[in-house]
Amino acid sequence: MKYKTITFLLLMFLTLSCAHSENNSVQRIDPPYWWTGMYNPHLQLMVYGKNISGSSVSIDYPGVTLQQVHRMDNANYLFLDITIRPVTPAGTLPINFGDYTFNYHLYPNPRQQGRNQGISSEDLVYLIMPDRFANGCPQNDVIPSMQETALSRDSMYYRHGGDLQGIIDHLDDIEDLGVTTIWLTPEVENDQPVTSYHGYSVTNHYRIDPRLGSNRLYEQYVSLCHQKGIKVIKDVVLNHIGSEHWMLKDLPMDDWLNDPVKYPQSTYNCEPVMDPYAAQKDRQATLKGWIHHSMPDLNNDNEFVQKYLTQNTIWWLAFAGIDGIRVDTYFYNNTQFLAHWASRVKEEFPGVTILAETWVNGMAKQAYFSGGNTVNRGLDTHIDGITDFRLREAIITMLNQSPDQWKNKLTPNVAMNPVYATLAGDFIYQSPSCNLAFLDNHDLSRISSILGEDVKKLKTALTVLLTTNRIPQIYYGTEIGMTGFCSPDGLVRGDFPGGWPGDKENKFAREGRNNQENEIYNFLKRLANYRKKSDALKKGKMMQYFPTNNIYVYFRYTDTQTVMVVVNSNNHEIILNADDYSERTQSASTAMNVITGTAIKNLNRIPVPANEAAVFQLE
Repeated sequence: MKYKTITFLLLMFLTLSCAHSENNSVQRIDPPYWWTGMYNPHLQLMVYGKNISGSSVSIDYPGVTLQQVHRMDNANYLFLDITIRPVTPAGTLPINFGDYTFNYHLYPNPRQQGRNQGISSEDLVYLIMPDRFANGCPQNDVIPSMQETALSRDSMYYRHGGDLQGIIDHLDDIEDLGVTTIWLTPEVENDQPVTSYHGYSVTNHYRIDPRLGSNRLYEQYVSLCHQKGIKVIKDVVLNHIGSEHWMLKDLPMDDWLNDPVKYPQSTYNCEPVMDPYAAQKDRQATLKGWIHHSMPDLNNDNEFVQKYLTQNTIWWLAFAGIDGIRVDTYFYNNTQFLAHWASRVKEEFPGVTILAETWVNGMAKQAYFSGGNTVNRGLDTHIDGITDFRLREAIITMLNQSPDQWKNKLTPNVAMNPVYATLAGDFIYQSPSCNLAFLDNHDLSRISSILGEDVKKLKTALTVLLTTNRIPQIYYGTEIGMTGFCSPDGLVRGDFPGGWPGDKENKFAREGRNNQENEIYNFLKRLANYRKKSDALKKGKMMQYFPTNNIYVYFRYTDTQTVMVVVNSNNHEIILNADDYSERTQSASTAMNVITGTAIKNLNRIPVPANEAAVFQLE
């Protein structure tokens, strides 16, 4: 199978090269190739070439019909609407442009077992910024033909040299930690003059950045992950592009971007998008404002832009077999377009999971962007889950505030835990277990720093993260307690020690970590790998008890397994009596501490240390 894949790719690139040499007027066609047997038979090709608009276009191929030719004001573009019927054979599709022919390729249906699996609460997601994780191929650190040639690990703004090969080299380490899914910040080309390491300023939608690898290597990376039982999430940017995108030199049409002359700054306000009383001016300022002058804002109202972005997402899913999508800057986009985009993705690959970045305040605002029509939005977003910023805030508040600050004013002897209160609001979501729970990421201060580098607090935060009814996500380096405050964001995007040849310390190895780092690493590894085998934690129901005496208790359970989680916010050890939670404990006679392996034979005396969390499997 691997040999066939490599042969397929070599033939593809050779064929495209030959096609370009036959026809110098056609500089590129996007998508660069397609597949037969897709659910939706309609495809729109963007054709770019000098004065190509003046060409007469025809297609003569069994099963393929040229439906319409769209000629733009810019004579260097054509958009071709074609239909590929289900019976169409794979092969070379000649597209005639008057006196010359471009050989476009149709390949067999890409749906295969083990691809496009989807992400669920059974998974543990590991977020990596490729440039900052590991350098597996120093030869691609600097590409002379690209604009940014500065390489300096001493600078938070320059590239550091991490790449796909570096991630591949450490897949065993990632798997050993208990991770089941990897999410990379965007891997596509970012040929910007400065600060392009993060990947969110795309300059070519169909090409992996050469400093990270190649399209072929990316496909191999996904395949190797799947062989190890690891799924892959791709970060997709629908809101904007990089200022050096190849199209920016010669825009297809005047309204491809939102106000390309003034580049108005976004207000970054989510409220006007959902506000039933919002002024159109405010709504447009959010949806059509630019995040940054180096990130031109795409006009998602333009139907050609919509099709270009939608087909690009489907192309990557088909090409590499990706399992999930994380949508960057979700609420800045046209809402109707987003719903249609997600619907089209689901049509082709119904198993793929779509997670939306919803960096907003409050559960109701998060729920507004989630799937279904639970908050009377008027349409189904077809999104599976949202990034649960609210739960993150609740975990941090629980650990950083004195329990006295949680006192309920009506019942002052009862402490109200913010995590309990947040989860009690899950009725607002159609599927809360599809939400992505996290403690930090590439845009936020690292959780270890937020918690004052307190190992007990960090372990408690990780316990809650991995045992609640969500899809848990950790950020690379959390397993060793990496620190950094997000001011600026480069400070939370440090290199993983040991990922570069010649690094003085190798934190991938036990002997390279200090005692505290090993304590954190071993704790996370044990809990994550236990979670891998626990049906209760992966897909069980949840029951929580109202917090009393600064003690928060909840259960995850199935018909065959019950797991009890206790968060003790007191400055002293507590002894729990299981009878106080008899609704879930009445059938148990003993328990096992998941982390320590200690057997608890008397359920009337369950010890939990001061300011710690404990996980018990009831027997």
